[in-house]
Amino acid sequence: MRVRSTRLATFVVFAAAAVAIAAAQVPAPPLPAPPVTVHEWGTFTSIAGEDGQAVRWLPQGGQSDLPCFVVQGGFKGTLAGTVRMETPVLYFYTPGDVTVNVKVGFRQGAITEWYPQARTEQIQTGGGFDSTIVWSGVKVSPRQPENFPVEPGASHYYKARHTDATPLLSGMQAEKFLFYRGVGRFAPPIAATVQADGRITVSTPANTPIGDVILFENRRGAMAYDVRRLSGSRATLDRPALDDAGVTPERELVRILVAHGLYQKEAQAMVDTWSDSWFEEGARLLYIAPRAAVDALVPLTISPTPIGVERVFVGRMELVTPVTRNDVRLALATNDRQMLDKYGRFLQPIGERVVAEASPSDRDLLADRLKTAAAYWTVLTTSCR
Repeated sequence: MRVRSTRLATFVVFAAAAVAIAAAQVPAPPLPAPPVTVHEWGTFTSIAGEDGQAVRWLPQGGQSDLPCFVVQGGFKGTLAGTVRMETPVLYFYTPGDVTVNVKVGFRQGAITEWYPQARTEQIQTGGGFDSTIVWSGVKVSPRQPENFPVEPGASHYYKARHTDATPLLSGMQAEKFLFYRGVGRFAPPIAATVQADGRITVSTPANTPIGDVILFENRRGAMAYDVRRLSGSRATLDRPALDDAGVTPERELVRILVAHGLYQKEAQAMVDTWSDSWFEEGARLLYIAPRAAVDALVPLTISPTPIGVERVFVGRMELVTPVTRNDVRLALATNDRQMLDKYGRFLQPIGERVVAEASPSDRDLLADRLKTAAAYWTVLTTSCR
């Protein structure tokens, strides 16, 4: 009986040891990834036609101000489109190290520039392009040094870094955000029609609320703006009275962007990035694109899934008002290149409307001068090799 008991005890000991060894060989479950919050801002830039809908133009024209380390898509010349998707940037916030995979689609559009390096695909469709851009294995880490590339010369690009976002590393390329741009051929979520008396009628499809808008005008340094929150789907705004003080609505814009989900520093970085462009010569409507429209046009997928995602896109719609047409008509007639240059990349579509409205006896002369003045803005130029 004692022998049997000893043998049983020995068996139990060996069995327990085997179980312990087997348990030790089972890998421990991986630690959960630290939480990630993602914020994004970007711009949809367009020009309103007579019917309020966006017209076709060449939004990439002129000298590129992007640093040479930014990847330029393999498109020859410039792409015609109705919308320039400008400088969306994706910020990541996390308390610990995490690796993310990011995919952005662009429906009815071509992605034309990006950084860091990524995999892109352009699919030809009946209406133009559908595009995707993918960043795989992006390492986001608060321990990553903020040693980002910088080149001589001014650029809109760098101001987007002035936030508290967590640095990231994609391959060997470090940055504060993921950056991309594109050209689209779709109708913006808001239409704006200029009336003969200079008033602006703003409307949205499907009776959706218009939301926050800023109507802005700059005439030779005299500026005016009107900030509204419009709950209806259609509204008519009076032309704001010009003020020689030259005040611009930066503070109001920052407030609106924060109200829509951006952090204070993100909102300020966006306004700092685009203030010289948004408040240049001419008239325009600034609006917040509905989140549903942003998600439909620019679908975003991130893994692991963030605990929160905010996406705020500002629509910038250039308005061809009676004053604008008169200024461009007079500048073409007198060959005032200084005035024509103030309209930059918008000169071609505005001038075409002016030429179409001119008398037959003046049309050829105005068309020739427009062709000469706008030539710089119909071709994308860069000093990068």
